[in-house]
Amino acid sequence: MPDSIMYQEDAYVVLEPDQPEVFLSPEELLEKLENILRDREDIPRDLKRFSTVGEQAKYLMESSCEFDVAPGQYLQWYVVRLEK
Repeated sequence: MPDSIMYQEDAYVVLEPDQPEVFLSPEELLEKLENILRDREDIPRDLKRFSTVGEQAKYLMESSCEFDVAPGQYLQWYVVRLEK
C-alpha cells in the first residue's frame, strides 16, 4: 500500500518563459490558474464541462502540469515537498 506522504502537497514549483522559478502554495497556484482562465475566451474542451472557473482551475491543477497561455507562452507546475 502506498505511503500517504506521496499524496501530500507542500508546494508547487511554477515555471514560465523568461521568468525565474517560483514556489507557490496550492492555494496560490489555484488562484493563479483561476486568473488565467478568467481572462481566456478559448477554454480547452475538457474544462468546459465545469460550471465555475474555480472548478476548472482545480481540475487543471490536479490533472495536468502544463497550460498554454498564449502562442509560445506556457505555464508549468510540479508538486514539491519542502524539507525543513
